[in-house]
Parts: sequence; C-alpha cells; structure tokens
Amino acid sequence: MSDKHARQQAIREIVAAHAVASQEELRRRLATRGWDVTQSTLSRDLRELRLARIPDATGRARYAFPEGATSEIVLARLERMLPELLTGVEGVQVLVVARTMKSGAQPVAELLDQLEWPDVAGTIAGDDTVLIICRSPEGRERVLRKLRAYIAG
Repeated sequence: MSDKHARQQAIREIVAAHAVASQEELRRRLATRGWDVTQSTLSRDLRELRLARIPDATGRARYAFPEGATSEIVLARLERMLPELLTGVEGVQVLVVARTMKSGAQPVAELLDQLEWPDVAGTIAGDDTVLIICRSPEGRERVLRKLRAYIAG
C-alpha cells in the first residue's frame, strides 16, 4: 500500500468515525495517527476522495464521504443540493459572487470544481459566499444563467 493510499484510507476512517468540521481538525486527527500533512496535500486528498463539507441536520458543516458511492453518484448528489444551498448570484466583470446558506459555500465550490465547467477558472469559498473566477465576461454570463436556473428550481 502506497503512502498516499494509506493516508487517504486514514482520512476515510476518520471522517466515518467523527464529525470533522474543518481541514485543520482533520489535519490534527491525521497527526495523531502519524500523518504530518500540509494543507495543500490535505486539500488534494479531499478533492481526490470527493469529500465535501456539507451542512448536517443542525446546520453545522462537516466532511462527508458516501461509502460505496461512485464519483458520478457523489456529483449527482451534490448537484441536487445546489437549489437548496444557493440563495443568490451576481456578476462583476469576470467574477461571480454566489451566496449560499450558512456553511453551504464549501460544497458549492467543490461541486463547481468537480463539474469542470469550461467557463470557470476556479473558485474560492468562505462560509456562505463563493467567489467564482470565470475565463471571460461571456463565460460569466453563461455561469450566471446556469446558477440562476438552479435557484429558480
């Protein structure tokens, strides 16, 4: 078993056993198991494992990994969450600001990164706001139309 595979297995076990709310908390739990990882390595692992911070029943965010689910199923689940998480969008030049419910920004940004829309260069997530960097003003308009369609249901 490679180090990467073993580390990712440790991440799966931690997330399955604990309600992990942040990368820092996950990094600390990994450290107790002997894995000293950088934030960039942990972010890459989370992306590869298709883990996302999602709100739980109380509104607090935690990382979730659907056991036995394929990446297509995970992506479909996240996409179905968009209408529930998005509350508004607005565009400025090549940027889109997406407003979400509390703790909803991370799963929205993760979904947009996974969807790999050609008009999206990248995303930055806060707690309830996602900054979407588009490749062009025309691309921004296409992204706004798609996101508004999700909000409209």
